Amino acid sequence: MATALFAALFLGAGAGVNLLLVAVPATFAGALAARAAGRRLRPWTLVWAIGGAALLVVPALSDAGWPTFLAIVAALGLTGFALHGGRSWPSMLFGPIGLFDSVGTGMLWTWRGVRERASGSQGRWVPVLRTVLIALGLLVVFGALFAGADAAFADLLGSLMPDISLEQAPWRVLCFILGLFGALAVARTGAAPLRWDRMTFNPGRARGRFEWALPLIVLNLLFAAFNSIQLAVLFGGYDKVLSETGLTYAEYARQGFWQLLWATLLTLVVIGLALRWAPRDGAGDRRLVRAVLGTLCVLTLVVVASALRRMDLYVDAYGLTRLRISVAAMEIWLGAAILLIMAAGIWGARMLPRALAVSAAGFVLAFGVIRPDAVIAEQNVQRYERLDKIDVRYLRGLSADAVPALDRLPEPLRSCALRDIAEQLEDAREKSWYETSLSEARARDILAERGTSGAASCGGATRDEDYDPDADPYAP
Repeated sequence: MATALFAALFLGAGAGVNLLLVAVPATFAGALAARAAGRRLRPWTLVWAIGGAALLVVPALSDAGWPTFLAIVAALGLTGFALHGGRSWPSMLFGPIGLFDSVGTGMLWTWRGVRERASGSQGRWVPVLRTVLIALGLLVVFGALFAGADAAFADLLGSLMPDISLEQAPWRVLCFILGLFGALAVARTGAAPLRWDRMTFNPGRARGRFEWALPLIVLNLLFAAFNSIQLAVLFGGYDKVLSETGLTYAEYARQGFWQLLWATLLTLVVIGLALRWAPRDGAGDRRLVRAVLGTLCVLTLVVVASALRRMDLYVDAYGLTRLRISVAAMEIWLGAAILLIMAAGIWGARMLPRALAVSAAGFVLAFGVIRPDAVIAEQNVQRYERLDKIDVRYLRGLSADAVPALDRLPEPLRSCALRDIAEQLEDAREKSWYETSLSEARARDILAERGTSGAASCGGATRDEDYDPDADPYAP
């Protein structure tokens, strides 16, 4: 009920600390239900719970919607891990899905439990209900008196209290229902989790050494040939290669980044399939598997470095965008995943599923904390200071995270870049404190101090003259 009330009161037009406020009572519901069912608190349960809470801090820091969405999805995933437990691949893959399985059964489970415990418990519930009603009555009466006696206290009270006007009633009712069902699903899962670790998969039929190793050795040779060219470019300089190919820096970067990204993803698939059919008759087979797949992982790391270097070249030529920073972050995480796979090949794969889940959640948290819109704006402002080139039309679509960096631009570029953001903040000025992010509050202070008076001078020449969106496959 606390979760439902918090959801009805605090969920509204924006995302901020309100998501964390709603998650706290739901977390206690799951913890108390698990304790009542006889489950013991394990260290990994705390890891997942703390990680989920940390991810819900992202909406309170960042105004951008896309890091917030990733953080919420990742927080739901960690909630599923905390409630279900387990360490195997099925637990990591299906744990978050199992949480939704309890949405339908949670209400029936709760009704049966309440009905069984209702008989003979009226003597305990009546005093509690009476005490709560008296406390609420005292708060309402004396709060109204103090608000009428002091305007400053009335303003403070008004800013802290949620909007419960009649216009908001349908939305509040919907949030109450969602919060109630969500908390019941968490409690139901905490009391009776699905045991995903009991799922077993038969390993693939082991292949002979020659049949298994030859395709991978050929692939390693191909990777080695490609990486030798990349190293030659790295140490020999791009000017020589570009002069021989006739490409520009941007064309060279654009030519292969997506191919290298797909090559990294497909390599992970190849490693998974190779492990399924790997020979496993003895120590010799284990050494062969480690040697072949270890070499492939090392060569793939060079591919990751090459892809990131190409993206760096492309950003120097055209600037940073949301798509570019997202795929670069994904490429970095893929490199980290390959390192974890290599570590599992040396020390054992028992912790690999959990390690990959922790690394993914950690990257989502870091991505939200750095506020990518702020990074994008900062990089483009620095590029303008260095090259006198900037795409103001793109920067207009960023969130309030970008305001501190864009505020350094000279007029009228500054006002042109901040005009749309200022209008959005003006439209959302009625949002309560719990729906407002730290970046949004800071942006309001900056815009209130300096405004966007130069926006009237904005013309059409606010995009790089060299920028061609039709020729840019990374354009959003």
